[in-house]
Amino acid sequence: MPSMPNQFFIVVITAFITLATTGYSLAEEVPEKTTEGTTKQFPKNARLPLEELRNFTQVFDQVRQAYVEEVDDEKLLEMSIIGLLNNLDPHSVYLDKNAFTSLQEHTSGEFGGLGIEVGIEGAFIKVISPIDDTPAQRAGIQVGDLIIKLDEHAVQSMSLGEAIEIMRGPKGSTLTLTIVRDQVDSPFEIKVVRDIIKIRSVRSKMLEPNIGYVRIAQFQENTGSQFRKALEKLSAKSNNLKGIVLDLRNNPGGLLHASIDVSDALLDGGLVVYTEGRIPSANSSFHAKAGDLLKGLPVIVLINEGSASAAEIVAGALQDHHRAVILGTDSFGKGSVQTVIPLDQDRAIKLTTARYFTPSKRSIQAAGIKPDIVVAPAEIKLLRTRDNIKEANLSGHLSNSSNKQARKDSNTLMEDNQLYEAVNLLKGLDLLSHNKKMGIDHSNNEN
Repeated sequence: MPSMPNQFFIVVITAFITLATTGYSLAEEVPEKTTEGTTKQFPKNARLPLEELRNFTQVFDQVRQAYVEEVDDEKLLEMSIIGLLNNLDPHSVYLDKNAFTSLQEHTSGEFGGLGIEVGIEGAFIKVISPIDDTPAQRAGIQVGDLIIKLDEHAVQSMSLGEAIEIMRGPKGSTLTLTIVRDQVDSPFEIKVVRDIIKIRSVRSKMLEPNIGYVRIAQFQENTGSQFRKALEKLSAKSNNLKGIVLDLRNNPGGLLHASIDVSDALLDGGLVVYTEGRIPSANSSFHAKAGDLLKGLPVIVLINEGSASAAEIVAGALQDHHRAVILGTDSFGKGSVQTVIPLDQDRAIKLTTARYFTPSKRSIQAAGIKPDIVVAPAEIKLLRTRDNIKEANLSGHLSNSSNKQARKDSNTLMEDNQLYEAVNLLKGLDLLSHNKKMGIDHSNNEN
């Protein structure tokens, strides 16, 4: 066997030492600036396994000399890094120039592509969530779909970064996804037309005159401030706001600090989340400041299997502090924190560095948030009733002098049974609260 060049051996050793002494910033999905000149190291007793390192250099040399096609050394080293990270967990990945740029655009709220959050499951690409108002959602991509082909390219041999790169493309171009879906007998194709994806992180409206609705599609840089503005806007619209529905369904997560900001707006102090990892910088706790913007008004949080990561942090914190009722189905179960570690200006690695825990020390990893009230998606069909005669139909009936409140069109609620149940629950909580304040006891009413 040819001897390994000393220069290459030095390069490999240097690469390992560089990874071991790179500064870490505890922020999920996006790099943060660290203090210049500071480094955080692995424990001093950590040793490199020299025998395995020698085996690696021998394999590398055999590939570069004997593989059927010539591959340059830079490409082989990059492939080695990709393989190392892909075998750790589904969320640790190598970010080349395009992937690194895409990640930065993604967290800022504008990027090109399909509008879909994906991960690796086995040999396939799994849909974590289609993003609101994007080509993927409009084309019918669903949470849990497995993508087995992108156009004519099978995904089995692809890294996550390679698959994402294929999904990106110029506005107006078409990509055909071959999908495997539960309860569908055979794979089928969905054509998606690419577009410029502009994520609107926070949307809000009044569902009824005194019930507010806030939808968070993804946790980005400004989500916390946008959420606070949405609450203030809803409060200004209604002089008698009864509560809000916070919709985190199909929210794939995003920035850790954004989830803390959102929780802070609804909590009157207390622990939001804490993280535990192997290095000191991965062990942190995050607390809410005093001051609940809604002053204790009821909150219903909607979650489902597409609610992941930062969305689960918010749901878990509000649930543990008994600040909200969680309604829907079990969440995704991503309870880990990824740190983006730049290697240079154009490349980085995204490495899982910690697990996060809710205030009551629950780990969400592979378990998810369990809703307080389970409501699965369903179609609501009103039963037709006979036109029975009522008091109002009788000739000469006594009139009702009380004011009749106009009923708002409920088509939107009827199309979304989970939202419909959330609104009904808010009404029930308000009714109980009102009766308690007024001292009303219906049990003594006469027939």
